[in-house]
Amino acid sequence: MRQKHEKSGSRFEQIESFAAIVEHGGFAAAARVLGHHPSVVSRRLDALERRLGVRLLARTTRRVTVTEAGVAYHRRVHALLGEFEAADVEASEGAATPRGLLRLSLPPSFARRHIAPWLPGFIADHPGLRLELAHGNQFVDLVAEGFDAAVRIGELADSSLVARRLASFEVLLCAAPDYVARRGTPTHPSELPQHDCLAFSKPRFWPDWHLRSAQERVAQTVPARLLSDDDEGMLVACLGGAGIMPAPAWLVATELCEGSLLRVLPEWRFDFDAAVHVVLPPGRMVPAKTRVFVDRLVEQLSPA
Repeated sequence: MRQKHEKSGSRFEQIESFAAIVEHGGFAAAARVLGHHPSVVSRRLDALERRLGVRLLARTTRRVTVTEAGVAYHRRVHALLGEFEAADVEASEGAATPRGLLRLSLPPSFARRHIAPWLPGFIADHPGLRLELAHGNQFVDLVAEGFDAAVRIGELADSSLVARRLASFEVLLCAAPDYVARRGTPTHPSELPQHDCLAFSKPRFWPDWHLRSAQERVAQTVPARLLSDDDEGMLVACLGGAGIMPAPAWLVATELCEGSLLRVLPEWRFDFDAAVHVVLPPGRMVPAKTRVFVDRLVEQLSPA
């Protein structure tokens, strides 16, 4: 019985072998990473599939393909193996020294304005860390794509991820002084259709602008002269006098302060709860490398 167990491996070794095959593209590569002969990895994978009663990998002489069941299983065990690795690191380092690769998913415009400026100091403070930044407005799958954390703007969908609210912000209406000089400004949202409006191609921003003041709420349909999914491109157009745009306060704070943009309908703002969150993969243990990044985010985004 002991000999049979040694050949097929423990449950953990079977899972570890399966994950290595998926993540490194085959049995030979997995065997090199794990320090075993490919036949050992193959036996452990066979034992895992027999125990589960499902085919996780489709194998030919030329390639290995992950089945639909294998994809779902890998998503779950990848997170568990990550927890084991994090536990080992935390225990061996006394949970004190952040080190290794920190992979982050960041929204481009927000990261350029509110994260990139303090990254040099953060890197200098933690010489054992290496950072890999992926910029994009799409919500990535943290577990499947191997990210340690993500910063997300706006509402969060229900999920098993761990989210921490960092800051709130308002979404305002702005225009360049040149546009205001040429076209004037509306006095009520109902006048917006008579103006050139720049709209984000997202459900909360087009075709209806849901606005509120201290006295009322309105949903105003806005014909967009310019419709875009790029906030910085929209900002450039607005600064050039193209029209009135909705803008998160974090995007236009400098321009409003300098006067290169003006508030339009200043008593109105968009009628939804806008926030910045940091999102972490599921699990109770947060590695030191992730914890120090989250702590710095909180410090930088906290009101002065």
